[in-house]
Amino acid sequence: MKDPDSSIKIGPIETHRCPFCGADRLYELSDGRRKCAICKRRHAPKKLQREFDLIECFCRNQSALQAAETLGITYVTAKNFFDRIRRLLPALLEADYEQNRDRITEYDEYLYLDHSKRKDKRRIFEAHNLLTFDYGGRTYSILMPPLDRFKVAFLEDGLEEVYYREFSRFLTIHRIARLKSRDNTIVRFWRFLDEHMKHYRGVNPENFFYYLKEAEFLFNYPMPRREAVLRELLWGFKAR
Repeated sequence: MKDPDSSIKIGPIETHRCPFCGADRLYELSDGRRKCAICKRRHAPKKLQREFDLIECFCRNQSALQAAETLGITYVTAKNFFDRIRRLLPALLEADYEQNRDRITEYDEYLYLDHSKRKDKRRIFEAHNLLTFDYGGRTYSILMPPLDRFKVAFLEDGLEEVYYREFSRFLTIHRIARLKSRDNTIVRFWRFLDEHMKHYRGVNPENFFYYLKEAEFLFNYPMPRREAVLRELLWGFKAR
């Protein structure tokens, strides 16, 4: 079966065509930028090419540091652009999920705890509680209420080990799930998320949501579809 995304062509900017509408009526401005006579949009070719290259790095699951080294730019430039993408992804993924909710086949609950915290059992209260859905082979995750609301009640009297065992048992019994098999799309996504987060060696809990959505985007969209989606998301650019 032919990959529906195999016909999408992603590459450098065509200097004689508008990267936004595809028209071949560009003219150069006095500041070196170019303007399209059809859609009236302006762009600086070198800057836009750098951003296209950053998109490629992002889609190939490189960190901002790796992208900066690959492209010979500053870490701050790469990090800021990656964060710009991350802020746009939640709305994109939610829209796709809402349009396909009738295709939900399975869902399950998962606790993600940063690798650096896994040796200390008491850090379980810092885990992120996810509810992940499989809809037509793609995944969508929502963050459940944080577990730290249980922490004070469980630890205030010093019985950490006893409460840890009971809390783990509680989570096992009360998990939300509907699965057809143990090896499924949801489990594969969790494995992908776990490997993906190793790039960052821990993230601020307040920003975890955005890194979760980054992993979700990379898992749901194959190459080169990823790049085409991001170009359209950022600039309305449609691959030809």
